[in-house]
Amino acid sequence: MSIVGKQLNPVQSTSVATAASSTTIASGSSGDSSDANGSGAVTSGNAGAPGGVPSVDSKRLGGPLGAEGCNVSPEDVLHLTTITDDYLCSANANVFEIDFTRFKIRDLESGAVLFEIAKPPSEQFPDGLSVEETMLAAAEELTLEDTADPNAGRYVRYQFTPAFLNLKTVGATVEFTVGSQPVNNFRMIERHFFRDRLLKTFDFEFGYCIPYSKNTCEHIYEFPNLPPDLVSEMISSPFETRSDSFYFVENRLVMHNKADYAYDGGIVV
Repeated sequence: MSIVGKQLNPVQSTSVATAASSTTIASGSSGDSSDANGSGAVTSGNAGAPGGVPSVDSKRLGGPLGAEGCNVSPEDVLHLTTITDDYLCSANANVFEIDFTRFKIRDLESGAVLFEIAKPPSEQFPDGLSVEETMLAAAEELTLEDTADPNAGRYVRYQFTPAFLNLKTVGATVEFTVGSQPVNNFRMIERHFFRDRLLKTFDFEFGYCIPYSKNTCEHIYEFPNLPPDLVSEMISSPFETRSDSFYFVENRLVMHNKADYAYDGGIVV
């Protein structure tokens, strides 16, 4: 399955660039980077806030957080004018048991794999086991420390070198499993900000996923040259570039992940 993102605003350019010196996975995420000379993540784009978009206060969205998720709609997150202060749904809202098991980025011009992260096979959905058996096995391995943070695994921190700006087109492959329920109209909306400045919005339709399935898709990104003044600001302001990733099933928010980014990797001060 190959998916191409939609450009939501003519002023903005949906794009991705990669190439980093190191990657730090925070809050319980696991995986391996490919090598020290080329890791990467979904980052880049022209700056510019959409005109005529009403201001939305993320603190007022969502209501009580629980297993049934919240009443945040795709339109709500598309109208957000800043990064959210908190998660707009609880981890328990993922009643479809969607689990991302692998993520890879490659340079489409050279074919080189720039970054790859995957859960160990023992932590992925084992063939022949039900979701209940898989969850029971995972629960038996948890410690008190593992369960202390309900948002563990929902936040990732990346560090890049400025070289990621030199890439033109990349493919981002994601692999994920789903549980016992069919997943209809699976959609991801990702919002990237530098400070309070909207850089870009990605909007991807994953479509339908059958129960107990493992799914793989590749998103193709093309990106333009960034304004030099914006590049300089982003390099000199590590982790002030941040993103919210919202996942919807039938227009209901079921997952919300966060990331932040630095672009000063490899720079000697």
